[in-house]
Amino acid sequence: MTAETGLAALWLAAALAALQVFLATLVLRRSVAGGATAVRAVAIVQGALAAAAMVALIAVFLASDMSVALVAANSHSMKPWLYKFAGAWGNHEGSMLLWVTILGLAGAAVARFEQRLAERTLVATLAAQAAIALGFYAFLLFASNPFARLQPAPADGAGLNPLLQDPGLAFHPPTLYAGYVGLSVAFSFAVGTLVTRDVGPAFARAMRPWVLGAWVFLTLGITAGSYWAYYELGWGGWWFWDPVENASLMPWLAATALLHSVTVLATRDGLRAWTVMLAVVAFSMSMIGTFLVRSGILTSVHAFAVDPTRGTFILALLVLYIGGALALFGARVGTVRQGKLFEPFSREGSLVANNLLLTVILGIVLIGTFYPIVAGAFGTQLSVGPPFFDKAAGPIALILVAVMAAGPLMRWRRDDAGEVLGRLFAPIGAALFAGAGAFVLGGPIGVLPLAGIALAAGLAVASVAPLTKRNLARAPLHLWGMVIAHLGVAVALAGMAASTAWTQEALLAVGVGDPARVAGFTVRLEGVRPVVGQNWTALEGRLSVTRGDAAPYVLRPQVRYFTQPVTTTNESAIATHVDGQFYAVLGALGDDGRWQLRLWWKPFVTLIWAGGALIAIGGALSLVGHQYRLFRQGRRRAEGDA
Repeated sequence: MTAETGLAALWLAAALAALQVFLATLVLRRSVAGGATAVRAVAIVQGALAAAAMVALIAVFLASDMSVALVAANSHSMKPWLYKFAGAWGNHEGSMLLWVTILGLAGAAVARFEQRLAERTLVATLAAQAAIALGFYAFLLFASNPFARLQPAPADGAGLNPLLQDPGLAFHPPTLYAGYVGLSVAFSFAVGTLVTRDVGPAFARAMRPWVLGAWVFLTLGITAGSYWAYYELGWGGWWFWDPVENASLMPWLAATALLHSVTVLATRDGLRAWTVMLAVVAFSMSMIGTFLVRSGILTSVHAFAVDPTRGTFILALLVLYIGGALALFGARVGTVRQGKLFEPFSREGSLVANNLLLTVILGIVLIGTFYPIVAGAFGTQLSVGPPFFDKAAGPIALILVAVMAAGPLMRWRRDDAGEVLGRLFAPIGAALFAGAGAFVLGGPIGVLPLAGIALAAGLAVASVAPLTKRNLARAPLHLWGMVIAHLGVAVALAGMAASTAWTQEALLAVGVGDPARVAGFTVRLEGVRPVVGQNWTALEGRLSVTRGDAAPYVLRPQVRYFTQPVTTTNESAIATHVDGQFYAVLGALGDDGRWQLRLWWKPFVTLIWAGGALIAIGGALSLVGHQYRLFRQGRRRAEGDA
């Protein structure tokens, strides 16, 4: 009955989404008394029903109900409970249900808590959100039913993909989906304000927390996903420019541009049309990512292998939603009044430059991702990999970092170039010092890594500059958030540049007791033994690792064998040092009795993920700071009225 209850909740949620669109349209056309209250109530109940459907799916996975086709195809009764729980969304249908559940709950939150928008604009926003949800409800119910039954039920299931059997599955997809859905809310706000011709600071202030929240979740999701792939796949890299990796990066780039633009509109009443357009573009990128992962046009470790029919359904939704929004934007952009003007050399001007550079990088990633797909459709097989993205996007990203360093040190509206240069004296000095040190002490180094190290140092100094001459205890939270987020970019950039410049790798064949050396480390294979886990067996190597005169430590890389489904994986062993990570992967046994070992020394690579965490923390502080300020303003107004 649990599956039938979940399916019934899904049908009811879809019906309420349709009702929400109908009621909202009626209210907008005829100004029905009490209509806005009814729309809010329907949105809240719809979100609750979507959540009930997701809970039902998790319940059938935890119960190992093999009569549900999705459970039989993606779980096994002997799996650990965590992989049963997270396995509910470790597949196509379950991940889409999670997507639409977060979408429904977000719409319910807007309906329950949003008080700043004009009533008509809020109703139009909720109509747009319900229209998005309705399309995905239809997709689930007619093309990807997560509760479909199997008759007869198999004795047990096929099991979860071993590459997904990691705690990261419980964290990475939900954070990414929360980010995607946050952008859907921003999109709905943009559509709502275009419908009612109400583009202005009030709309931006209502949208900003959703953009900030989406940006924070996307940052966390991408950072966690990068580290998960780094240690799980045994390839030693932190980013491969895989098309599905790009599918998560593109919404983040658009959200970053939107975040800066919506801040200008909310605080300075500028960039009105640009903000609306970026809201549409950001959600477009999340829809494109959804299409890439589920269309069957990609072969990727991240992609769901599904039939092209489902991809066609999603493509139709993409054309409907994004095409409709762009058509609405084209029809109404002439009614968007010009915001307040500013000089090119100002903080607003730096934010415009920032957004333009982000848009160029987004275009490069989009073209590099889709060009092989389009070429393949015409019979030409080609690959666009890291060399293209590094060379095309790398220099522009470094220019973006330079603009990011200068922007917060500039005044709003208008500034003087000489004064700004004076404020940049310390960041420029730090960049030159770091670049010279890396060039002299670091040995041979490429131009881009060298520039990355120099700019990371300059950005780090520029990031904390807004706190100088301030009482730190009284500095607003949103200022601390900006400082920490920008500092996080500097930290991550330093890790990327150092790891790229100085990583050392060795592929060796060693016998038991043989020493191997790489980057000042001495590694000795002491033996290989069989081990047994909860749902796998493995061959585990015991490596004694010594660095210089330090005491040795042990690493235990594994080759794991899964039976449900039959798969072999490499489990890396990683030792973290203050200045980097030593990374080991055990390979196959050769005919000569020697084992293959792949060893890396990756200097300062941990800074990449530490920087990502700092960026997310900065965004969260900004979100809390803005919301706390609104709370205090509301309390003052209430006290004044009293």
